[in-house]
Amino acid sequence: MKIRLLVGAVIGSLFWLSAEVATAAERPNVLFILADDQSPFDLKIYNPKSSLNSPNIDRLAAEGMVFDGAYHMGSFSGAVCTPSRHMIMSGRTVWHLPIAPGAVQKGLCPAGLEQNTIPAVFNRAGYATMRTCKQGNSYEAANKLFTVRRDATKRGGTPETGSAWHGERVLEYLEERKSTREQKPFFIYFGFSHPHDERDGTPELLAKYGAVNHTDQKSPPPLNDKQPALPPNYLPEHPFPHGHPRLRDEVQVSGVWERRDEATIRNEIGREFACSENIDTQIGRVLAKLEELGELQNTIIVYTADHGIAIGRHGLQGKQNLYEHTWRVPFIVKGPGIKAGSRAQGNIYLLDVLATLCDLAGIEAPASSEGISFKPVLEGRQAVIRDVLYGVYNGGTKPGMRSVKKGDWKLVKYDVMDGSVRETQLFNLAENPSELIKEHHDPGVTALTKVTPNTEQVNLAGDPKHAEKLKEMEALLLAEMRRLNDPWRLWNQPDDGLISPAQPPAGKGKARSKK
Repeated sequence: MKIRLLVGAVIGSLFWLSAEVATAAERPNVLFILADDQSPFDLKIYNPKSSLNSPNIDRLAAEGMVFDGAYHMGSFSGAVCTPSRHMIMSGRTVWHLPIAPGAVQKGLCPAGLEQNTIPAVFNRAGYATMRTCKQGNSYEAANKLFTVRRDATKRGGTPETGSAWHGERVLEYLEERKSTREQKPFFIYFGFSHPHDERDGTPELLAKYGAVNHTDQKSPPPLNDKQPALPPNYLPEHPFPHGHPRLRDEVQVSGVWERRDEATIRNEIGREFACSENIDTQIGRVLAKLEELGELQNTIIVYTADHGIAIGRHGLQGKQNLYEHTWRVPFIVKGPGIKAGSRAQGNIYLLDVLATLCDLAGIEAPASSEGISFKPVLEGRQAVIRDVLYGVYNGGTKPGMRSVKKGDWKLVKYDVMDGSVRETQLFNLAENPSELIKEHHDPGVTALTKVTPNTEQVNLAGDPKHAEKLKEMEALLLAEMRRLNDPWRLWNQPDDGLISPAQPPAGKGKARSKK
């Protein structure tokens, strides 16, 4: 009898194990592609006037879903990519990350979070996990959990020093899977070091976009008819200090430095496009390999970036701002069950990636994830997963910048430079998608951009007609700051008795005076 029970238990265990293996084997593969510093408006799928050639990214869009409302939430550091990549890996909101100021001490971030990040979760689910990406400014405790890891920062203009290096690592991994007849589904984190500066493109792609790797800080590079046009929201300078004095991205990027003249910006966009097209080429090589291996149709493919970038838009150069060109990210998903050529607003954050990929793969998302699965959007059952979006940048002077968006309306506030700069911007993005301000109406600017704004395409914060909308958006911003445990308050908000990091105690219950 005991033997019969033991045999039965063993057979039952084997059945359970084989069922688990079968379940894992039937799950979709995942190819998560991440560019480093790319505005959605670089791509034709968001900006039809863009001259960037990206046929493989365009193919993903044509065969999948494009998101018009994808955002990275924000940063408390000048290295915006670091919190962004922590959010991607963990599904945590910006003030609940292990590196967020005071988060661990306040109990806002659980211990051992790395064990509930993308590689750990997919390892436990029976996936083979592989990663290639840049080194540094990321989430090292999570990165090292990938079963196969091939990280290196590659921002040069040759196959060995540029984006082709990352592409080769993925191709090698796929070829190894073929030779070993690996049956586990894969999760490949396919990251690039470009188009982050220095944007040293390959010689042929630089020539295609009329760009040079300019090295003379005293003079602009030559203008070239092949260079991309200036963006519609180009300015020669931002109208007020953005709040982070001597920020590297604004004053030290080789080839740009503090210059914002037409030649410098068009050349730098050309360099950006040369690097972005090279990324597109590597994506094409990997797609072809997946097709050859018969894996393409069962692979969920995500294309995105860790954040956007300015490069001359609004007179800025870096990623430390909350305009749409920088706060938003490109986001495409292709895979089984996703309608080809579809498009959705979404209102997603990058931190929703973990919850969504778990949902698509039939894996339970970790309890520590605060993201929302946007599977209902991918299936065409919902247009958005949230109504309100919050953004922050306070890597410079405090409290910094805050943004909130609902529907077509967006509010941006600046409380920087020790209170000497306190600005409010209100935009209707349906009527003013490029967030044009009065400086964009200057004849000298319109002569360069070839864009003539209409009278309503300005900052509406001071317009009495929109006073009620401004009040509504101000209240919405405060509510989001409270909900998300933002440790700072702006000049015209109640201080809520907070003692913000690196700030002296403030009087409880009092509203800070306006300047």
